[in-house]
Amino acid sequence: MSFIRTLDADIPKEELGFTYSHEHIVCRPAYWSERGEDDLLLDDPAKSKQDVLDFKKHGGQTIVDATAVDYGRDVPAVHDIMEQTGVRIIGTAGFNKSFLWDASIKEELKPIIGNYRTYYEWIESATINELADFVIREVEEGLEGTPFRAGQVKFGTGYNRITPLEEKTLRAVARAHHETKAPVHSHTEVGTMALEQIELLRSENMDLSYLSLGHMDRNPDPYYHEQIARTGAYLSFDGIGKIKYAPESTRIELILELVRKGYAGQILISGDTARKSYYKHYDHGPGLEFIIAKWVPRFIDEAERAGFDGQELIRRFFVDNPANCFAFKR
Repeated sequence: MSFIRTLDADIPKEELGFTYSHEHIVCRPAYWSERGEDDLLLDDPAKSKQDVLDFKKHGGQTIVDATAVDYGRDVPAVHDIMEQTGVRIIGTAGFNKSFLWDASIKEELKPIIGNYRTYYEWIESATINELADFVIREVEEGLEGTPFRAGQVKFGTGYNRITPLEEKTLRAVARAHHETKAPVHSHTEVGTMALEQIELLRSENMDLSYLSLGHMDRNPDPYYHEQIARTGAYLSFDGIGKIKYAPESTRIELILELVRKGYAGQILISGDTARKSYYKHYDHGPGLEFIIAKWVPRFIDEAERAGFDGQELIRRFFVDNPANCFAFKR
């Protein structure tokens, strides 16, 4: 049996449709809020909703909201946007990277996880299996005490390092995956430590075909990408539109190189749109419509100039691959 878990329903994977594989819709990360970084607070659901409607207008059907517990989720607000727009949203259980854990835990979470002051204190105090149990509950019962369940589990690591507590959350998420069969997503900082993450997951006996690795385009290294793809994991190119990191020509060539090597079935595409300045309706940025309305036509053109069927590749990256990657396989 194979299905996709959206916030409020399990659906056949064939119904997923055109999907962004890594976005943020409404979130108020405590780490950034405490430091006055307003651009990193997506704190106006009405504006977020307008961008989601733009995505829908161009044919978008599903968004994976990759916001973990330590990144300031607003689960009811995201579910309201799902209901009001008709765009399916997949929620995320688990954790992000460790530097965020110095932040204060919001009061609403303390009855669920305990009376800890910071995420660091909680993660350091809990055992791996206690953290796994928390992740399992978010998949099977609901995120942060709501009835809206997670459709994937997540962990993260830092730039060129994996701290002991990051390894702890990685192992907790792997064990939660074994219990729930939820797909697993990893945050890699600037695309680093993917192969090291994979080795740790192998030590937890994880089937890597359940894994997607984020931010692969931040490390534009075709050899490195091939080593990851050979493990069977999915590679998420989720920095589309962020020219400050690399031009679109670089990202497209990285993707086409993987296609040439036979890995078209392991590629995911998204924007990781996590700043007001990236959103159209917050601050006049490219918005959630950018990929589907502007990047997709460019990619089709470049792919066809390179001798590929561009339309077919788009179908794989945005429909077939997400349907396979985000499926619970029981």
